Amino acid sequence: MPAPILTKAQMRAWEETTWATGRTETEVIRQVGQRVAQKALELTTPGATVLILAGAGHNGDDARAAREFLSERTVEFLEVVDPATALKGLEMKLSPAPALIIDGLFGIGLNRAIDGDWAALVERVNQTRLPVLAIDVPSGLDADTGQPLGTAIKAAVTLTVGAVKRGLLLENAWKHTGRIEVAADVGLSPAPENAELSWTLPGDFRHYPPPREAASHKGSYGHLAIVAGSLGYHGAAVLAARGAQRACPGLITLHTQETVYHPVAAQLQSVMVAPLQTDSKLQGSWTGLLIGPGLAAIGMSEQMILLTRLLWRDSTLPVVVDASAIDWLPSNVVLRNQLRIITPHPGEAARILRTTPQGVQANRLDAVRHISRQFGNAWVVLKGHQTVIGRSTGELWVNSSGNPSLAQGGSGDVLAGFIAGLLAQPELQQDVLSALRYAVWEHGAAADRLTARRRNWIIDELPDELGAM
Repeated sequence: MPAPILTKAQMRAWEETTWATGRTETEVIRQVGQRVAQKALELTTPGATVLILAGAGHNGDDARAAREFLSERTVEFLEVVDPATALKGLEMKLSPAPALIIDGLFGIGLNRAIDGDWAALVERVNQTRLPVLAIDVPSGLDADTGQPLGTAIKAAVTLTVGAVKRGLLLENAWKHTGRIEVAADVGLSPAPENAELSWTLPGDFRHYPPPREAASHKGSYGHLAIVAGSLGYHGAAVLAARGAQRACPGLITLHTQETVYHPVAAQLQSVMVAPLQTDSKLQGSWTGLLIGPGLAAIGMSEQMILLTRLLWRDSTLPVVVDASAIDWLPSNVVLRNQLRIITPHPGEAARILRTTPQGVQANRLDAVRHISRQFGNAWVVLKGHQTVIGRSTGELWVNSSGNPSLAQGGSGDVLAGFIAGLLAQPELQQDVLSALRYAVWEHGAAADRLTARRRNWIIDELPDELGAM
């Protein structure tokens, strides 16, 4: 089940609903402690030292509960009541340095600025540059606004409890939260309905894509046409095609500029490659289209721009548009149930909305709504940290996978190809949202698996990792 994304008030209401069923806070705290300990074990090696900082509130109770489940680690514990005393104790606990610090100082109930000795304690933790596992929210961070209340812990991982707190999705919070993970099943009552905003969890795709029929053939899984690649950018076409292959459509034909036909064709085998003929209107027995990867932003022919606009407006097929081709799309076109997807990064989104990338990042959820509305309720995949998927109305989904190693040229080309490869398949077109969510999640999860093996992997390796679960 996906995790809801809630405000502090909504989270409090969920907790009150749970207590009304007869379940006790003690029971839930123990389960939270177990999940915290489990994550601490994943982040450390046997025999390593884990330092627990436990404040006076329930966040501290969660940290205390974790001690029971850390028998395989050397545990140092610091009860934090008086910050001046705790600061002295912290210095003693830092020599030798622990492998991990568990932050249980403050939770979502903090409603005042951290200052004085409390601020000094938080800053000293940050100065250590040691990995920190924050429970629920990094101590000092406002869970609704994402703003530090004076100062806040900078965590490597935030294990948020039950639901993702809405403020953790805001740009101001990112340097404090690190990677966000969810302790989803900790004994709370069933999650409240939240149709608007949800967080993707790995288990959401346990049975996706669905198994194929035994008596099927390549014609059962569609024929994707890709329009990609130009002089100086032929690699983007190759990466998009390789990403599409990992989605396993029946056939793929890549239409590329004549100037790069030979280097593109030489790198692909099962993908058919053809010189692009813009005057043909891309006629063929396709079941899906991808336009954009590696098409030069400057100097593209008027015929190519016109072809993109015509296909966007008139094609009855699913059309995915990426990269510079997004800038060529006609806005305010009424789409009649045609499937349309655009995949902008923050810079491209800023050009659409006539703002700055910083303006997009300040409210990524609203950006998705406005872009979709501008393009006839098209699906939008707003790429970047915590990729957002949605349309002008209805559900918005925030992706949980991926890491900074995806910040390499070609990453978006692989994703665009993977999305289009899935949506060229007639069966998967019946549930567009699942296909988009899976594509984005698996793209990030593939990067996570690569990073776990080798930190300096390159984008050429990413397509081979897609689906290798």
